[in-house]
Amino acid sequence: MIKQNEYQSKRDFTKTKEPKGSSKKRSADTPIFVIQKHDATNLHYDFRLEIDGTLKSWSVPKGPSTDPSVKRMAIPTEDHPLEYADFEGTIPKGQYGGGTVMIWDTGTFQNIKEDEEGNPIDLLQSYKMGTVEVALQGKKLSGGYALIKMKSGKMKGNWLLIKKDDAQADARRNPVSTETKSAMTGRSLKEIAKEEE
Repeated sequence: MIKQNEYQSKRDFTKTKEPKGSSKKRSADTPIFVIQKHDATNLHYDFRLEIDGTLKSWSVPKGPSTDPSVKRMAIPTEDHPLEYADFEGTIPKGQYGGGTVMIWDTGTFQNIKEDEEGNPIDLLQSYKMGTVEVALQGKKLSGGYALIKMKSGKMKGNWLLIKKDDAQADARRNPVSTETKSAMTGRSLKEIAKEEE
């Protein structure tokens, strides 16, 4: 079930246009993902996967990579409502997460996590286990990605986002620096901020 109390308690919905969220479950068979480029205190990318009726969310400071040898830090943040996948705009200064939000990539995904015998592992179960493996079908990113929770050391509690070594892996491609416009509206962060003013 959706645990959005933390999400809602951090926001003043009389000041921000972010969706309040409801307890509606998606009716689509295929779960969605969204990666939002967020120019807040620090520029980062919010990687969100639909799991159990909510968007499980991680802040990825350097953004996702298409190179399997690159491990990106992914810091877990509060669950977001499914409606947040459609949010592009600005969060007012002084509000939690104040800054400009762009839908950098969006699409659907498949759970590809399996046990030793090759049987699929339920998505929520694999999230709780701390190893999520998904195949993205997005406008910018596609193919397998793994999210792995760090169990010890200085990184404990944080996750790593790693591209799987498949046909969509490309060490030469750097979509974070070359594909800088919104996947939904074609706008830059500056254009979104200007049009929201």
